[in-house]
Amino acid sequence: MDQQLLSKTFVELADNLVADFDLIDFLRLLTDRCVGMLDASAAGVLLADRDGKLRVMAASDEQVRVLELFQLQNDEGPCLTCFRTGAPVIVPDLTREIDRWPRFVTAAHRSGFGAVQALPMRLREETVGALNLFRAAPGPFDPPATLVAQALADVATISLLQQRTAQRSTVLNEQLQAALNSRVLIEQAKGKLAERQGIDMERAFTALRVYARSHNRRLADVARAFIDDSEPLSGLGA
Repeated sequence: MDQQLLSKTFVELADNLVADFDLIDFLRLLTDRCVGMLDASAAGVLLADRDGKLRVMAASDEQVRVLELFQLQNDEGPCLTCFRTGAPVIVPDLTREIDRWPRFVTAAHRSGFGAVQALPMRLREETVGALNLFRAAPGPFDPPATLVAQALADVATISLLQQRTAQRSTVLNEQLQAALNSRVLIEQAKGKLAERQGIDMERAFTALRVYARSHNRRLADVARAFIDDSEPLSGLGA
């Protein structure tokens, strides 16, 4: 195993907090490095969407992408079992699992694969998907290589969850900032309307709110238009 490439891969998988983070490119890096370093013939990644439904998100080649889709369409295979149980599924010889996954084993052999290991992409109690490594020839998997593959899956999972958290945080921060900006506009409009009509601030706010509701508009938009005098607001405060 190329130790220098392995170290570089861990760093690349951990470096997710960048402005131009590309999920597809990130997962393709994971599958390509698994094939390049871990004696796998092909690799794929399945991730659950927000409804918990698995999707094929990355594959090292088209053949394995089709096989992953076959698993999902037929609802059987080691990758689905791995995701549902949150535990590794290691199959050194697929011919021995023909009774367990008859359609998948047939399709895998047709695609040229004789062995597979599915590793959970999991952090604590949350399983977000599975990393699936396929090999052409049957035979036992190398335990140290399996540990490395699971470690890569773990790092990738942490990065994905951090990215989701960062995105949610960004959305919340943007919403909060928008709300704060709106609040400033409304306060300014209240002051201007109160002074112009000789009323108190609470009555000014009520007038703005009633106008916005009766005209099916956002309160902040009415406040901005009133402050800027950008449009006639007939009836405001009447």
